[in-house]
Amino acid sequence: MKKLLLTIGFIGLSLVVFLGCKKSNSDSGIQSRHNGTTSHNNGEICTTCHQAGGSASEYKWVMAGSVYNETGISMNPNGMIYLWTGVSGNGDLKATLEVDGKGNFFTTYSVIPSGSVYPQVINAAGTGVKNMPLPVTTGNCNGCHGVSTGKIWVP
Repeated sequence: MKKLLLTIGFIGLSLVVFLGCKKSNSDSGIQSRHNGTTSHNNGEICTTCHQAGGSASEYKWVMAGSVYNETGISMNPNGMIYLWTGVSGNGDLKATLEVDGKGNFFTTYSVIPSGSVYPQVINAAGTGVKNMPLPVTTGNCNGCHGVSTGKIWVP
């Protein structure tokens, strides 16, 4: 009888602990994934809608953009975005983002540390690499690329 009561008590305590625990906000973010198809509006300024007060404010992008091939017309899907503390893939790797199946990347996670990072884009095959020679402090990538400095592209 004592063993049965101890077992029931242990199960009850376990349920209280299990049901009372919640995931932290850091686990509730979303980001682009290889072969994903939910993104849209390639080349547009993502944060126009994906910000507080925007029409898609439920997804506030910390970093987002679009990747093209060398023609600047076709998308370059399923590559990678690396964020380094040094130029040309040097220093510490601070974050990685997968480019989705439509050529877009996005995240709600805080990927830019205080200071800045140097983005590096690599195509899906791993054979084409482009490095941004200037550091960035914001993740509004299409805010500049395609507007004033040319599209993000990788061979």
